[in-house]
Amino acid sequence: MRNFTFLPVALLLGISTQAQTVATFDTLTLPKADTFYVNYSQYGDDMGFDDGLAHFPCVYDTFPGGWQYWKSGFSYSNMTDSLTAGYTNQYSSITGSGYNGSPQYIIGWDVMNKIYLKGKAKGQPVNGFYLANTAYTYYSMRDGDMFAKKFGGVSGNDSDYLLITVRGYLNGQLKTDSVQEYLADFTSADNTKDTIYRGWRWINLLPLGNVDSLQIELASSDVSPFGMNTPGYYAIDNFTTNETASVNTSPSTFAAKVYPNPAVGQLFVELKDDQMTNLEITDLTGRVVAGYEAKEGLTSLPVSSLPAGVYILNMWGGTQKASVRFVKQ
Repeated sequence: MRNFTFLPVALLLGISTQAQTVATFDTLTLPKADTFYVNYSQYGDDMGFDDGLAHFPCVYDTFPGGWQYWKSGFSYSNMTDSLTAGYTNQYSSITGSGYNGSPQYIIGWDVMNKIYLKGKAKGQPVNGFYLANTAYTYYSMRDGDMFAKKFGGVSGNDSDYLLITVRGYLNGQLKTDSVQEYLADFTSADNTKDTIYRGWRWINLLPLGNVDSLQIELASSDVSPFGMNTPGYYAIDNFTTNETASVNTSPSTFAAKVYPNPAVGQLFVELKDDQMTNLEITDLTGRVVAGYEAKEGLTSLPVSSLPAGVYILNMWGGTQKASVRFVKQ
């Protein structure tokens, strides 16, 4: 079944303008290569950091006797060690870099964390972010360790999983909608489908609607009376917010049909206004990745070469202009 995006669009004098802000974490300062953010200055307080239009909390604390430890939240990192297993490598992504080879990314730690939106992004949708396993969690699930089991168990038949759930808050209220993605999935009866994810994957958060903050939860099949045994770490990059500013709208509209959404090989565009002659695809940073001339009736846009993620299709001509988001799988 095709998923259609029906696009009612106002005339140029009455449109909504959209902008995205991407937190890449690459401009956050670290003292040297292969290191990560720590801040022991105020134990138990949020000593987190901002990037893009979001705040990422980070809390360090001390055990009795003065031993310092990372309690919860996020740390930004440029660690490249994707090979070392164990707790000593808790700040590395399994890819050894950020998304698409970028130098920095963030690591989340704890079964529940929050990300707070700022400025124009507050109260607006979040486009999403790229998600990956950390080296510590990946090797723990693959091989087991002194605290956690090997996923699948001795027989390989155990229905294990590590699941991330993202929920949104708006005006202090937790919304009912959620987005879920597996970091490891051994739940199929077919063991050949067992997967511990190794690369970066785009997590689309637009279904959550308008939010002030996000709550990220981890759940594992491997638990004890003391909580989750699987290391509660994950990596995030390119956290992308969506800011929308509206102006007065005109009652004159036209409709376009864009499908399928998500798209794999081709994106089809049916324009109902023959003034619209130009089509352009941009990524969420605004970089143009493809441009086309609209055909009468149906235009087929090849998208198979685009990396998976969220893109913007811009359409314009004459006095009219419109845009719509679509997902490339």
